[in-house]
Amino acid sequence: MYKIGIIGDRDTVLGFMALGFVVEDVKSAEEAAKKLHAMAKSGQYATIFITENYAVQIEEEMNRYKDMPLPAVISLPGQGGSTGYGMNNIRSAVERAVGADILFKE
Repeated sequence: MYKIGIIGDRDTVLGFMALGFVVEDVKSAEEAAKKLHAMAKSGQYATIFITENYAVQIEEEMNRYKDMPLPAVISLPGQGGSTGYGMNNIRSAVERAVGADILFKE
C-alpha cells in the first residue's frame, strides 16, 4: 500500500501525523528538496505534499516529478495561508491534461 507524505515546517505538518501521513519536518529549502527526492526514490509514496513556502523555492526539483504517474507532488498552503502558488500549479496541470482551463473559466 502506498503512503502519503508531507514536507514542511513543523507547525504546519505535525497535525497531518494524526491522519496517517508520513511527516517530514524541515527547516530549509535544501532539506525539503533532499526529503522530496528520498521519498520519491523510495517508490513507497503515491502523494507527497509540500508546503507552499518550500515549494516555491524548490519548484525546479518538484518539476522532475511533474510528468510521472507517481508520486503526485502537490503544494499546500502553510500556516501563513495560500499564496496562490498551489492553485496555479493545479490549473496548469488540468489545462495540460484537458487542453483547456475548465476550472477557472470566467
